[in-house]
Amino acid sequence: MSAVAERLRPLTGHRLFWPALVLVIMILANTIYRPGFLSIEVKNGNLYGTPVDILRLSAPLMLVALGMTLVIATGGIDLSVGSLCAISGAIACVVISQAPDPNSLSTVFTALALAFGAALVLGAWNGVLVAVIGIQPIIATLILMVAGRGLAQLLTEGQIVTINSAPYRAIGLGHFLTLPLAIFIALAAALLVAALTRRTALGLIVESVGGNAEASRLAGIRSSRIIFLVYVVSAACAAIAGFMITANVSSADGNAAGLWVELDAILAVVIGGTSLAGGRFSLSGTILGALIIQTLTTTVYAMDISPQTSLLFKAVVVIAVCLIQAPAFRAKFNRRRRSPRPRPAAAPREKEEVAA
Repeated sequence: MSAVAERLRPLTGHRLFWPALVLVIMILANTIYRPGFLSIEVKNGNLYGTPVDILRLSAPLMLVALGMTLVIATGGIDLSVGSLCAISGAIACVVISQAPDPNSLSTVFTALALAFGAALVLGAWNGVLVAVIGIQPIIATLILMVAGRGLAQLLTEGQIVTINSAPYRAIGLGHFLTLPLAIFIALAAALLVAALTRRTALGLIVESVGGNAEASRLAGIRSSRIIFLVYVVSAACAAIAGFMITANVSSADGNAAGLWVELDAILAVVIGGTSLAGGRFSLSGTILGALIIQTLTTTVYAMDISPQTSLLFKAVVVIAVCLIQAPAFRAKFNRRRRSPRPRPAAAPREKEEVAA
């Protein structure tokens, strides 16, 4: 048994092994509970099914979590991504709703450009507060988290702005090569971020800033610029996620769009193995964490768990995943399991007989 454990140690020691195992277990549990869970069918030339829905619905969370990964890698946090989703979606829907032809591509591109530009400005605002002024990231982004939600409701005048635009709706519900377009958008963003951080020195610089910003500064790295940049990237990812969220329902709700997505993004990053203390990060782990979160949400809905207890169920599973993949917890658990039980002391008569 020990020989098998030694052979599997390189596999079980990989930081993505335990999240991947949890995802596989969840898929198996869903398959047992619902035999048709993995079934995929073709309708009108496109693929439909629960696995496809999980990928499509997890795309906005993947985008937000990618930006959050870079922010957390620098030792920061961005609590404003949910509000940025609401703001970008609100601006896009308001512009399209007031246009004479909502189905015009020029109208949709103009709306997307205005919303994306506004998100970049707000991301730069977060970057200035954290990198230039020196406000703690949780406080700086909490300001926009609260004020941004109010700004989104101000843009929509407290109403749900509905639109009827086929090009905009395609962002969330359209298909490309038989799969939802949202999957390709999230995949393209992931590949772009991976290329910038793993094929250039940018990723190493981000990790060095998160590990020790002062030492990085003394080494010649302009830490403030890197910190400013990651908050802008986080806002850009949140803006695209906001387009997907509002396109799924063809409407913008300043109060509900992107609500609590920042917490799911943080959970996805942590499940993926990135430390909240900053330093090394894992983009593939973040994507895997987003899939776990969305699969868990789908599982909760499929099992008819009441909304009052679904969040508790979700929290318990996430805590279990984090504990399982924590090296310190696994080492302590294995130490307790392998520690030999103390043998009872021999009675005095038994000692005399042994001596004789």
